[in-house]
Amino acid sequence: MHGQLRRDGHTPSRRSVIVATTHMRVIVIGAGIGGLAAKLTLRRCGIDVEVFEQASELREVGAGIQISPNASRILHRLGLEEPMRRLGVRPQAVVFRRWDDGRELARQPLADAAERDFGAPYYHFHRADLLDILSAAVPRRVLHLDHRCVGLSQHNDRVEVQFHNGASADADVVVGADGIHSTVRNAVMGPESARFSGHVAYRGLVPADRVAHLGVEVAAIAWWGPGHHFVHYYVGAGGRYHNWVAVTPGEWRVESWTAKGEVSDALREFEGWHPQVRAIIGAVETTNRWALYDRELLPRWTVGRVTLMGDAAHPMLPYMAQGAVQSIEDAAVLAKCLERADSQDVSAALLRYEQTRKPRASRCQEGSRRNGIMYHLADGEDQRKRDANLASATTAPLPQNAWLYGHDVEAEFSR
Repeated sequence: MHGQLRRDGHTPSRRSVIVATTHMRVIVIGAGIGGLAAKLTLRRCGIDVEVFEQASELREVGAGIQISPNASRILHRLGLEEPMRRLGVRPQAVVFRRWDDGRELARQPLADAAERDFGAPYYHFHRADLLDILSAAVPRRVLHLDHRCVGLSQHNDRVEVQFHNGASADADVVVGADGIHSTVRNAVMGPESARFSGHVAYRGLVPADRVAHLGVEVAAIAWWGPGHHFVHYYVGAGGRYHNWVAVTPGEWRVESWTAKGEVSDALREFEGWHPQVRAIIGAVETTNRWALYDRELLPRWTVGRVTLMGDAAHPMLPYMAQGAVQSIEDAAVLAKCLERADSQDVSAALLRYEQTRKPRASRCQEGSRRNGIMYHLADGEDQRKRDANLASATTAPLPQNAWLYGHDVEAEFSR
């Protein structure tokens, strides 16, 4: 029963039927930002896609997310430019400051400069707003909530997926977009442990009027100090919230964006820091904290008709703000690789996807690890060299990242 969601021994209900409409059928496991982007890019190529999500409703924590030009150009091409411009904030610059006295170490322009130099905007979003933008473009009939993947079986001509509620579905291709603890990855490659970074992050979201007296500019502002760093920026339509992330050393290892933290603990970690940092932290009523993990580079992402994307394939620390961005790039390249593939032999297309994406995503993984060291240098000679190098590279918007922001992952497929 190709193309149908079914329960053993039962005829599918009207709501459960998956209707195949094209030459290829794809199942995406996970309806996060990457999974929904995959649905949209694959649909644009005429591929029939169903998305299965373990949560009973689509929702995001109250947190900020940065979408750089290498991903915003992809989302604009999907017809999402109007809501993105309406709900996103375009930061004027990225600003680096010293932890104790607030001295500006460097300033690199964004906003108009990013669009001029890289051809697309740099955005800050409330994560829930971005998820709403993506989900609004996905037909409800192809999005199946409360379906947790518990296993899959590969056959010569299809892959069958089993869910916790007794349902199953099959397709020509299965894409695991189900995060760092991916069930799909474990099913085809075996269990693998995430690597704890030694860093713990506190996150807060403050109504902007609570920090208006601080005169914080519309920018991505990063404060660097010994063993710690603090990042903050506006999110939401009109910048209605101020989002902050405070990274500290620690041994607390719970990886959950919804785990509660104590504001007093975050303030204690930033004792002696600039008053503005402490004022922003203290403006929240509650905070969340989570332990930061990544993984060693996987030797492969693809097994037969199953492949991985996003954090399932290349989880990375948040020190390049590229986690969600790289999943959007994955989605675009995957769609281009499958667009002309034969449903009877998709392995070559999936390997092309992996070979195209893996070097770039791996570079981001490794760069994020390096930044995790650089951001937290103790005061001293290495810190002074870092600051001097940073100050010398401010003639263009993030020039050292031109390879990242200026690259169009879809362009190579149009030649």
